[in-house]
Amino acid sequence: MEYSYVGYTEEKGIIKGRLSAASEKTAEDMLANIGYRVLSLKPITPFAPNMGTFLQPKVKPTELMTFSRQLALLVESGVSLVQGLELLQSQTSDKQLKRVLIEVVSAIRGGSSLSAAMARHPNVFSTIYYRMIGVGEHTGALEGILRSLADYIERQTTTRNKLKAALTYPAIVVSLAVVIAIMMVTFVLPPLMNLITALGGELPITTKMLLAAVDYANKYGLYTLVGLFGIGLVVYLATRTTRGRYYWDMLLLKLPMLGRVLLLSELARDCRNIALLFKAGLPLPEIMTLTGQASGNMVVTRALGGVEGDMIRGEGLSGPMRKRPVFLPMMVEMTKVGEETGGLDGTLMTVAETFEVEVDRRVQALLSMLEPAMTIAMGIGVAFMALSLFMPLYGSLGRIGG
Repeated sequence: MEYSYVGYTEEKGIIKGRLSAASEKTAEDMLANIGYRVLSLKPITPFAPNMGTFLQPKVKPTELMTFSRQLALLVESGVSLVQGLELLQSQTSDKQLKRVLIEVVSAIRGGSSLSAAMARHPNVFSTIYYRMIGVGEHTGALEGILRSLADYIERQTTTRNKLKAALTYPAIVVSLAVVIAIMMVTFVLPPLMNLITALGGELPITTKMLLAAVDYANKYGLYTLVGLFGIGLVVYLATRTTRGRYYWDMLLLKLPMLGRVLLLSELARDCRNIALLFKAGLPLPEIMTLTGQASGNMVVTRALGGVEGDMIRGEGLSGPMRKRPVFLPMMVEMTKVGEETGGLDGTLMTVAETFEVEVDRRVQALLSMLEPAMTIAMGIGVAFMALSLFMPLYGSLGRIGG
């Protein structure tokens, strides 16, 4: 759930912003943890995107990863935090990151902590990022936390890039096929049909079907596009509500083949988040809250919220997970092992790596099925176009020759 807040810092400075939290009480606790006194806290139901946020340029994950590693090195070398941030701000080529770092330095000079200053820029520094920075500030292990965050961002970026690379070729092939089909129907079909009609040729069923489709597109294409846009807009607005997003995410997880990949990817990311936060020393209930906020699937987010509630009642971690089928058996069993041995971060990191390997394997399997399917579909399309365009022409020419 999104909340907008108005509060003041320990230095009596007014601060406004928004954050994601499982409940209003959780949002108040999060603001209190970073040193804010809440004056106003209101839930937001975003039916439409914030255009300012939408148009604001994003900081590339590679830039944030490099920033984290460099700041860790500077802090470890004994450079003061402000000097290190100013040095990185002067060196970075990312304009958005440069602007944010200027504001972060200004806030720190005004007496704010690094984590509180970063919390004012949620579009750049995620909740997990600045909460981990806060842990590093309190424990004196800021450089180690920064390196862990850099490793975390690198793994997430690598996984995302693999998926993009795998889908690039199919996307290009499909796009080219659509463009060629549109050009054939638009520029080749009309004069060809005029010629066949003039020659008195008879049109086969495939050509009649193609002409009917073109005729429909000419008469009702605009209305169809408007209708599809309207349906898409309704679905989009519905998914901007909490309930709509929940049912949409549930539908995605139930998709054949793809749903399993999405679930494994989400659980792998959640396992890494839990392991990272647990290693930093955060209490498990707070870890569940932060992991839920960082989750990209509302079904998993609600399940993590339920686990948090059961943990507060003293039921442990693996037991509440076992009650919820969204958590796969391997994750539950390894969590139980981690609880019993005290190595929860290590076991969950192993689970994350195992899930990521399975995601790679399943994605490759899907792609290996997709390529022959695309070849068959394109072959059928080429055959259909050939029958529709050239067979009647050959028939008419043959009739003239006879």
